[in-house]
Amino acid sequence: MKREVKFSLVFRDMWQSAGKYVPRVDQLLKVAPAIVEMGCFARVETNGGGFEQVNLLFGENPNQAVRQWTKPFHEAGIQTHMLDRALNGLRMSPVPADVRKLFYKVKKAQGTDITRTFCGLNDVRNIIPSITYAKEAGMISQCALSITHSPIHTVEYYVNMAKELIEAGADEICIKDMAGIGRPVSLGKIVAGIKKIKDIPVQYHSHAGPGFNMASILEVCEAGCDYVDVGMEPLSWGTGHADLLSVQAMLKDAGFQVPEINMEAYMKVRALIQEFMDDFLGLYISPKNRLMNSLLIGPGLPGGMMGSLMADLESNLESINKYKAKRNLPFMTQDQLLIKLFNEVAYVWPRVGYPPLVTPFSQYVKNLAMMNVMALEKGKERWGMIADDIWDMILGKAGKLPGELAPEIIEKAEREGRKFFTGNPQDNYPDALDKYRKMMKENKWELGEDDEELFEYAMHPAQYEAYKSGKAKEDFLADVEKRRKEQQVGGAAEDAKPKTLTVQVDGQAYRVTVAYGDTELPAAPAANAPVGEGKDVVAPLEGKFFLTKNTQETPLKVGDKVNEGDLLCYIEAMKTYNAIRAEFSGTITAICANPGDSVSEDDVIMKIG
Repeated sequence: MKREVKFSLVFRDMWQSAGKYVPRVDQLLKVAPAIVEMGCFARVETNGGGFEQVNLLFGENPNQAVRQWTKPFHEAGIQTHMLDRALNGLRMSPVPADVRKLFYKVKKAQGTDITRTFCGLNDVRNIIPSITYAKEAGMISQCALSITHSPIHTVEYYVNMAKELIEAGADEICIKDMAGIGRPVSLGKIVAGIKKIKDIPVQYHSHAGPGFNMASILEVCEAGCDYVDVGMEPLSWGTGHADLLSVQAMLKDAGFQVPEINMEAYMKVRALIQEFMDDFLGLYISPKNRLMNSLLIGPGLPGGMMGSLMADLESNLESINKYKAKRNLPFMTQDQLLIKLFNEVAYVWPRVGYPPLVTPFSQYVKNLAMMNVMALEKGKERWGMIADDIWDMILGKAGKLPGELAPEIIEKAEREGRKFFTGNPQDNYPDALDKYRKMMKENKWELGEDDEELFEYAMHPAQYEAYKSGKAKEDFLADVEKRRKEQQVGGAAEDAKPKTLTVQVDGQAYRVTVAYGDTELPAAPAANAPVGEGKDVVAPLEGKFFLTKNTQETPLKVGDKVNEGDLLCYIEAMKTYNAIRAEFSGTITAICANPGDSVSEDDVIMKIG
């Protein structure tokens, strides 16, 4: 009999790899006893990443949710672990050092045992401070290698990275194969290399996506892996994870010691997952996310973002086909766009330095590729629209890129007067807790047990404010109700949705919205945004209009003077704020959309006289 391999249920990631939301805390507490009763899990993933933002969107307190959710597992002797993004903490953007330090103290107090820290660029400078912060707080520091497949990301590259992290004090190493594109034999060699450095626990996390991960699980276990992350029906496979039952059967046949599964409890958990999907969570799960796709081998995009990608494709395709309709060109199909996107990812990725395709850099590379495809289809050049957050990655503000930038990217940065950064990324983000303490005092908000409410506000300011005001819950419930109605009436609801068409009158193209029945049309621009005289500023892409992207910025108003190149506003698309800058100087005479309004490409969003 071979050595023991233990299982970890990635319960949070199961949901977020399938759709947008995870269960509410009442649902989590309902399923926890049955997960414990299954008797086969040494660990359960309970929080981290986008989990707590989802609580805020529900109108739930994320700190209370984590405390309640971790408790039953502690009582059963099951370890809990969470995912954190190093410099980015629990969000998509970098976090001040004092907020990072508080993060680990709060999570330990709330009942999380292990923190799985990864950097989307594999820059150990971003991970090493988290080792110290986690250990000072009494947590187990598990450091992750973000796995991807490129000429740079070799077995030696990953073994050397693991060596640095182990020497810095990491207690465990996670092989984070977030897209499931790690090649099985290479992954086995990485694990064997780690075990030669030091016999510390190694945990393997992968997604089913392109189809390698069952072979990969077997290889890493043969090489010495101690823990394997698994999912379970009805959320395994597809963009999710390998199924517990299949992994257990495979490893048992290979001679490993694996835990037995209480199948009666398994069926309880399975039924509860389906119950939660039927309640409302299934409204946010695309059927396409249940499918595996070998096309993912090429672009290497992670399973967790494929659902949002498919949703983005629909609006991007509409934008391209509107352009083609105006010029009497053949329309593009979604499959054609998907192939063009995958090919463009393969073009873009090496030119921006081979960042591992994991949050947020997978989104950045995909967004750049999508913008390029849309530009090329419309007769424009590549690289016309690069969001500020993407520039931060390119310039080194988020960490060191694994590879070299293409000359065309360097030339564009220099042409626009952008400065490259080679220092410690954390230096770009000064301490901020005192500012948030002051703001909480002004709002008469409690700092919370173990300063957990202070932490939550500093980590997710906009979402926390929406939660405290009640707007988050109101918006969430309204969206659920809307989706339920659409589901109930099926095709009739689809027909009744307003549709945007392009019509020609006397040779001039106009965009019009057509609705059927009693469907409510989108609201017209607010009366407090009058149309003035001047040149039009048009939206270069479809998305949501915002005057600012955070509370540190001051929004422009009618009457403000602007110079060519000045920042005017943002269009938020594909989880990225795209800066819109003035192409000419003048005075703002009109702001033609309200913050949060959806705008289409070529919509007039401002006028400058």
